[in-house]
Amino acid sequence: MGTNYSITEQFGANLAELLAEKICKVYPEFDADHFIQDTDSKTVGQSYTQRVATLAELLRKYLPTDYKKALPVLVEILGEENPHETGMFTHYYWILPIGKFVQEYGIEHFELSMNAIAEITKRNTGEYAVRPYIREYPEASLKIIEQWAKSPNFHLRRLASEGLRPKLPWASKLDTFIENPAPVFRILELLKEDEVLFVKKSVANHLTDWLKVNREAVVPLIERWKASENLHTQWIIKRATRKIQ
Repeated sequence: MGTNYSITEQFGANLAELLAEKICKVYPEFDADHFIQDTDSKTVGQSYTQRVATLAELLRKYLPTDYKKALPVLVEILGEENPHETGMFTHYYWILPIGKFVQEYGIEHFELSMNAIAEITKRNTGEYAVRPYIREYPEASLKIIEQWAKSPNFHLRRLASEGLRPKLPWASKLDTFIENPAPVFRILELLKEDEVLFVKKSVANHLTDWLKVNREAVVPLIERWKASENLHTQWIIKRATRKIQ
């Protein structure tokens, strides 16, 4: 990665200060000092993922107790959308605790949270936050994800694939559709000719996941896509099957 710092060190009091500064501009009642102090003391010795979770917990503690009031504060500080396919974990790394906040505390507010996830992914990523909602509300989630797959925004199109991956790295297995992946495959059909590399990589990796968890179901889809003359579809298939002898 070429960096000379630990990513873990970016998720301590320094990040708490950054978040507090942004939050106080839209929610002046925020107790910045205690938020920063709590973060500093509670993240000592923690791993990167633990620190992200701790920051989300402390956002929950110091923002309004009503999720419907707290979430708009966090959405308001997200700032301009990321126009690039990269930068989500560099320039926009500070949004990760916000995604974790939605992942952990918003499950009872489906539409509000899914809208927030869409905004988060335009800067950072919503691929982890969306998975509890897919498990809890599979049919409703698929309706929204289908719209993401048709979106002119490539971040949303990528999320339509990445969020549904059964074996997403650093996430628990999504087994909701393992036995019947047809609904997921319908989403992927909408993305098979995508011109954006960011999206194509996700679709390819997604197919690779299915080769591991339900090969019998995905092989006919792959064979059908192989017959396509579309260069983007061919790129996806080549990448998805590159480790198959």
